[in-house]
Amino acid sequence: MLFFPFYDNHPMMFARSLLFLFFVSISFTSNASSLKQTYVIHTVKANTKHIVTSLLNSLQTENLNDDFALPEIHYIYENAMSGFSATLTDDQLETVKNSEGFISAYPDELLSLHTTHSYEFLGLEFGVGLWNETSLASDVIIGVVDTGISPEHVSFRDTHMTPVPSRWRGSCDEGTNFSSSSCNKKIIGARAYYKGYESIVGKINETTDFRSARDAQGHGTHTASTAAGSIVRKASYFGLAKGRFATGMRFSSRIAAYKACWALGCANTDVLAAIDQAISDGVDVISLSLGGSSRPFYVDPIAIAAFGAMQKNIFVSCSAGNSGPAKSTVSNGAPWLMTVAASYTDRTFPAIVRIGTGEKLVGSSLYKGKGFKNLPLAFNTTAGGGGSAGAEFCIRNSLKRELVEGKIVICLRGVGGRTAKGEEVKEKGGVAMLLVSRETEGEELLADPHVLPAVSIGFSDGIVLLKYLAGNATFASIGFRGTEYGARAPIVAAFSSRGPSVAGPEIVKPDISAPGLNILAGWSPFSSPSLLRSDPRRVQFNIISGTSMACPHITGIAALIKSVHGDWSPAMIKSALLTTASTTDNRNQPIRDMGAGPNSAATAFDFGAGHVDPTRAVDPGLVYDLSTVDYLNYLCSLNYTSERILLFSATNYTCPSSTGDLNYPSFAVNLANGAKLNTVISYKRTVTNVGSPACEYMAHVEEPKGVKVRVEPMVLKFQKVRERLSYTVTFVAEAARDSSSSFGALVWISDKHKVRSPIAVTWE
Repeated sequence: MLFFPFYDNHPMMFARSLLFLFFVSISFTSNASSLKQTYVIHTVKANTKHIVTSLLNSLQTENLNDDFALPEIHYIYENAMSGFSATLTDDQLETVKNSEGFISAYPDELLSLHTTHSYEFLGLEFGVGLWNETSLASDVIIGVVDTGISPEHVSFRDTHMTPVPSRWRGSCDEGTNFSSSSCNKKIIGARAYYKGYESIVGKINETTDFRSARDAQGHGTHTASTAAGSIVRKASYFGLAKGRFATGMRFSSRIAAYKACWALGCANTDVLAAIDQAISDGVDVISLSLGGSSRPFYVDPIAIAAFGAMQKNIFVSCSAGNSGPAKSTVSNGAPWLMTVAASYTDRTFPAIVRIGTGEKLVGSSLYKGKGFKNLPLAFNTTAGGGGSAGAEFCIRNSLKRELVEGKIVICLRGVGGRTAKGEEVKEKGGVAMLLVSRETEGEELLADPHVLPAVSIGFSDGIVLLKYLAGNATFASIGFRGTEYGARAPIVAAFSSRGPSVAGPEIVKPDISAPGLNILAGWSPFSSPSLLRSDPRRVQFNIISGTSMACPHITGIAALIKSVHGDWSPAMIKSALLTTASTTDNRNQPIRDMGAGPNSAATAFDFGAGHVDPTRAVDPGLVYDLSTVDYLNYLCSLNYTSERILLFSATNYTCPSSTGDLNYPSFAVNLANGAKLNTVISYKRTVTNVGSPACEYMAHVEEPKGVKVRVEPMVLKFQKVRERLSYTVTFVAEAARDSSSSFGALVWISDKHKVRSPIAVTWE
C-alpha cells in the first residue's frame, strides 16, 4: 500500500516471536507467467528468521536459473510487529500459505500523505504553563515519518541544546546528498526507506528526489518544524504571516526523521519499517501525517504497527484525512491512535474582488503586490473557446492565449491541482486568477502559494460572480490586504475527514482538531512553494493546508505533556487532550463547521472532543486510562478470531467471557434505525484522579436529542492522587428518530476542573 501525505493540494493525490509478515507489491514483468506482489503474511512461528531462511533456501534451490522467481526480502520487522516484507510470485505465496502456522495475507499498497501564529492562537506563552523552563528542559524525542527533512534549515539549528541523550539508539544514515554530519543535537536521527516504494513504482528518479533522508518535496520539513522546530524570528512567506517568531509546539524536542514517503506516496512496507525502527531507536512520540482508506484493523498496517508502539509506551498521532466534508471518511480510526482533524486559526489573508454591480466578494490570497482595477474577466468558453474541454477548470492546455491574455481568469476548483490551474492561466497570458469553490468545497478559503496573483473564493460568492458573468458583464477589480488577525476561529475545515468511523463505529472519531488551514512552517530548498516544476521560487517557510498540518500540532503538544507527566501512558495523554478540548470559539460561540456551512455548529463527528487546548490539557483533573489488555478485550468485543487478535498481541491471548467496555474518553451510542422506545444501552467508565488529592466531581449531562441519559453515581469523591473510581452511563431511546445522529456531552465538574466527554448517538 502507498500512503499519500494528508495535505490539501498534493499533486498526486517489529519482537513478537509468534508472528511474521510479508508485505508485497506488484511488479509487472512481461515474460513472467504471473505477477510478483508483496504481501503481509501473518503466521504462527517461534522463529521468524528461521522460516524466512528456510523459504529462501528452498526457493533458491528450485529456481537456480530463474532470477525472476527468486523472492526479494525487503525488511525484517522486530518491534512494531514480528515479520518481514518481500516480493513473491503467486507460487511462492502458496508455499507460505501451506506452511505450518500460516494466518493471513494481504498486499502492499500506496497510502496518501494526508507555523508562526499557531502557538499564540493555542495560548502557548513563554514561561507559563507548558512553555515553562521545567517542561522544556527534559528530553522528548519525536519521530516523524514523512518525506524526510532539510537538515540545514534554520528551524533545526541546535544552538544551546544539550548533548544527545545516552538512551538514544538511532543513527544518521548516509545517502544521496545526506551525510552523517547532516545530523546535530536537534536532528538526532535520519533514515530512508524506499524498497517497498520502488517495488511498486520503480527506481526513484534522483534528479527529482534523493534516496536518503533529505526532503526534496517539503512536506516532511513542514510537519517536523510544526511539531518541534526551533524558534525562528521574523519568519514569513514573502512577508506574509509574519509574527514575532516561528516555532514548533515543543521547540526543545529532538527530532528523528524517517523518510518513507516519495513523489507518488508512501508504501506500507516502508512506513512499517520506519515505525519499527523508530520504536527500536527510542522515540517517545511518533507523528504520521498519512493514511489510506478506512479498513478493519486486522488488515490496517498502521493500526497494527501503532499497537506495537503503544505497547512500548509511545504516543502515536495521525492525521484524519482530507476527504471531508463527506461522512464516514475518517482514516486512522483505531482507538490507540490519536486521530486529528483540521481547523482554522484566526489569521487570514483577505483579498477583495469588486464586480460591476458594486458587490464585494471576500476571498483569500497569498499575493502581496498591487491590486488590479477594472480588468476584463474570462471564463469557460470565453477563456478556452467553444471546443476546449475543461476550460472551466483551467486544466492544462485548455485555455487559449488570444482569449485570456491580459485578463482575470475564473477557474473552478476540482479536476486538477489548484496551483496547476494558476500555472495554466499564467502560461497563457492571464494576469490573475479567481479560484471558485463548487458546492462540494463550500465556503473554504484556502490561501495557496500560486505562481500568479490569485484569489480563492467561496461557493456563495462564486455564485454571485458567475451570475454577474451570465449578464454579459466582463470587468472586475482586486485588492490584496495581506495578513490580518482576529477572525472568528477555530472553525472545522471543510476538507477535514468526518466520522463516524467505518472501521470502528463504536469509537468516536476523529478524536480532536488542531490548526490545519493556511499553516506557515519550514520548507525544503529543493521544492517550489507551489510544488510546480515551472516555479523557480524557493522559500524557507511555506503556507499549506491539510490534516497533515494539524497532526504535528498534536504531536508536539503530546510531547509537552509527556515532558511534564513522564509516567503517563499514551491513553492518559490522549484523555487529557480530549477531555479539556474546547467546543467554543474566540467569540465564546459554538465552534462552526465550514463543511456544513459557515453558520452550522460542528459536531463530534467533525472535530471529536473539540479543539485542542494545551494549557488545560496539562492539568486535566481526571483521566481515562487504558492498557494493552483493555485494547485486546476491545478487539475481542469486535468478535475477532484468535488468529486476528494474534496480529496485535505478543502471545496467544484468550478472550474473557465478558470483555467489558473500552475505557475511552468519549461515548459512541449506536442505535438501530427506528429504535423502539426505551431501548437501553449502558457503558461503564473508570477515571483516575491526577488532580488534587481530595476532590469531588459532580456529573453534568448535555443530553442528545432523542435520548435520555442517566449517570450513576452522580458524584465521585476522591481521597488521593491516582485513585480510580468507576461510574455507569445509561442511554435510553426516548423515541424513534429518522435523523442519522445527535450529540451531547457528559461533563464531570469540580471546583477546579471540567472533564468533558462527547456523546455521539447514531441511528444506524
